[in-house]
Amino acid sequence: MTPRPPSDDSPKKTGAKKSGAKKSAAAKKTAAGPTAAGKTPKASGTAKGAARAGEPAAAKDANGKTAAEKGVAGKSPAGAAAGKSAAGKAPKAAKTRRPTSSAKVPRQLPRPEGTADPAPVPDQARIPEQAPGPVADPAPYFPGVGPGDRERLLAGTHHDPHGVLGAHPVPDGVAFRVFRPYALGVTVVTDQLRAELHDDGDGFFSGLLPLRDVPASYRLLVAYEETVQETEDAYRFLPALGELDLHLIGEGRHEELWRALGAQPMVHQGVTGTRFTVWAPNARGVRLAAGFNFWDGTGHPMRSLGSSGVWELFVPAIGEGELYKFEITRPDGTLTLRADPMARRTETPPRTSSIVHASHHEWRDAEWMSRRGLRATHEAPFSVYEMHLPSWRPGLTYRQLAEQLPAYVSDLGFTHVELMPVAEHPFGGSWGYQVTGFYAPTARLGSPDDFKYLVDALHRAGIGVLMDWVPAHFPRDDWALAEFDGRPLYEHADPLRAAHPDWGTLEFDYGRHEVRNFLVANAVYWCEEFHIDGLRVDAVASMLYLDYSREPGQWVPNEHGGRENLDAVAFLQEMNATVYRRNPGVVTIAEESTAWDGVTRATHHNGPGGFGGLGFGLKWNMGWMHDSLGYVAHDPVHRRYHHNEMTFSMVYAYSENYVLPISHDEVVHGKGSLVSKMPGDWWQQRATARAYLGFMWAHPGKQLLFMGQEFAQGTEWSEAHGPDWWLLDPAYPAEPDHRGVRDLVRDLNAVYRREPALWQRDTEPSGFSWIAGDAAEDNVLAFLRYDADGTPLLAVSHFSPVVRHGYRIGVPEDVPAWHEVLNTDAGRYGGSDVLNPDPVKPEPHPAHGRPAGIRLTLPPLATIWLRPA
Repeated sequence: MTPRPPSDDSPKKTGAKKSGAKKSAAAKKTAAGPTAAGKTPKASGTAKGAARAGEPAAAKDANGKTAAEKGVAGKSPAGAAAGKSAAGKAPKAAKTRRPTSSAKVPRQLPRPEGTADPAPVPDQARIPEQAPGPVADPAPYFPGVGPGDRERLLAGTHHDPHGVLGAHPVPDGVAFRVFRPYALGVTVVTDQLRAELHDDGDGFFSGLLPLRDVPASYRLLVAYEETVQETEDAYRFLPALGELDLHLIGEGRHEELWRALGAQPMVHQGVTGTRFTVWAPNARGVRLAAGFNFWDGTGHPMRSLGSSGVWELFVPAIGEGELYKFEITRPDGTLTLRADPMARRTETPPRTSSIVHASHHEWRDAEWMSRRGLRATHEAPFSVYEMHLPSWRPGLTYRQLAEQLPAYVSDLGFTHVELMPVAEHPFGGSWGYQVTGFYAPTARLGSPDDFKYLVDALHRAGIGVLMDWVPAHFPRDDWALAEFDGRPLYEHADPLRAAHPDWGTLEFDYGRHEVRNFLVANAVYWCEEFHIDGLRVDAVASMLYLDYSREPGQWVPNEHGGRENLDAVAFLQEMNATVYRRNPGVVTIAEESTAWDGVTRATHHNGPGGFGGLGFGLKWNMGWMHDSLGYVAHDPVHRRYHHNEMTFSMVYAYSENYVLPISHDEVVHGKGSLVSKMPGDWWQQRATARAYLGFMWAHPGKQLLFMGQEFAQGTEWSEAHGPDWWLLDPAYPAEPDHRGVRDLVRDLNAVYRREPALWQRDTEPSGFSWIAGDAAEDNVLAFLRYDADGTPLLAVSHFSPVVRHGYRIGVPEDVPAWHEVLNTDAGRYGGSDVLNPDPVKPEPHPAHGRPAGIRLTLPPLATIWLRPA
């Protein structure tokens, strides 16, 4: 094996988290190491020769000088000119020594802890015992190429290296040209002959062989100091990306973009290897820098495929586990080393390299997948446990979580989990909302197949998996998407449109069809490759408005003079239409905090504003969350003056298909946990929290609760330590208080799933009817929910800390008796155990505008549910 230096594992600066945390500044280290020739690869640098973060350093002699600083003997004039190129790269010196039969294989260098093991390169350090055919002594043939080819290959600005390198028919035979920096010699081996190529200097080798045709296959013996590599020639292969792929990419309609771009292990022209492709239309040249070439991309230039902006290189014998990046020559001639935007696996942060990946997971959730689309989401039970995977049980991997999470969520009765962003992100404190690896699950918890294993386990436990998805913005890290090929590419070219005013990030250019394709295909990718059941789209409001968080003069109206971002509207419509068409049963959910009309309306139905619907399945009801939390935060004696905060949501409850969210945003950064928002002593806080949850589960809309709130955690959430599980330790004196709230959540979900009235007609006004919406003096709210057959469920919430005996509630006269099915004041939940244990029969006395009424005992700070007995 050829020795491999440490990977590109230097910490990188990261974007500030969404909540306003500052970027971390980490010292940058290089990943240089000795090559097989005993040399250190040169640095990729700027025009001034300064090494960029994450790139290998230039080789220095004993005096600390690089070859570029002291001059390299034996350069040709062309090579000398290339040594002063805008790319700042000095060409390699021509080698004069040749390997001998005593060549040794150098020892394997240890890899740094935590890096992925590279794939082995087969047939290395091996010379065939019997070389086929006669030994030829070809004449040099590199001078036969076009003027400037050498210089452009050395500078990293050649758009068609395959047109120069490899084997090409010429009038007198076949010309072989090889570019192998640091090599001492190169020999071509075919079925008919073996020929040592001429050393043309600067790492170039060439020869004219007396062959009639280009051989269908041949191998190279590349000699370095103390080793010889036998390998296929990467420049003998045709493009491994088809014309249809290029056409769809150009049209922005490649719905399976991850199969075309990025690193794809494959068999091409009968040879096993990996196809590397990247979209970089502004680049003057692209080279592949990886572990197998010691992070020096000089010898692996990629070719440009027509006008598509796509660069491609098939590298034989390279497979899964190999670390890589793209070395891009910008329009100004400087170099930048970039992670693959389409990488399906990455190093664990703060390392930033991409990793060649192929999935081997075998799904076992066929039963779940076959039935998840049988019932529309808005007509099904839908209660969500939102969680941050890295901090739910800190230290657990995806596979370890798969052993604990399904059982916990199933026991509590939630129908779904919602995972805060799983895509790779450099700064853990951003909670995943500043994404750099849109196609890669975070490596912090394991591999992509490990994440599939977790999703599989949840599905087999009957639990759906939703995932937060962040197409609104991305961080400015200089190894990721920002000015990817030297100019604005993924971000908008207009700085006013590109810079996100709140988070120090960049907004996507939704008007560029390749960028829109990148995001639409990404949504499809998570649903199809990872069997994700729903995408909760973050920060939709910031996408929809050109003036979002911008002052006058900081934004430009659209073509109609309005503030709507028409490109973002078109993108969201296309994303939703594509996801729903390809993946029946999947749901998309918008976090949209304004009154934008038609968020959950079909895309082909125009609203009053002239826009088609955005096409989401559900929308977070941020108004309900804000108003209701404001109400319960007041002292009970003052709640009468804020009664409308609990009733106003029903004015617009059917304008969209809603989710009622008590999310992570409401229990962090000084907002306190759910129970700590409640006034009064510890008993009143818990009682009010229980009553609030009972009201929430009965209110029209789906439910979402963030982790830790199910057992009344007193402190707000922190990603550093996660939920306070010790509160549920039986040795803790107050453990019954917290266990009681968790028992209530379990029973809320159990009754909720049993009673279709609570979910079957969530989006139909006929599924709800007020009984007492104006009892402000009593702090009472009472309403009926109906299922598709008209069977009612009565919910009564009482937000005063007193007991009200014989409280009359109007009810339908056709129900002979009512039975209490849930009471948040029950003793097993930590309440005072004021119940209505016996069936309650209506009396022929009108109440609340109804012909009959029942008398109930209302517990203090409690919600009760009753159904026909």
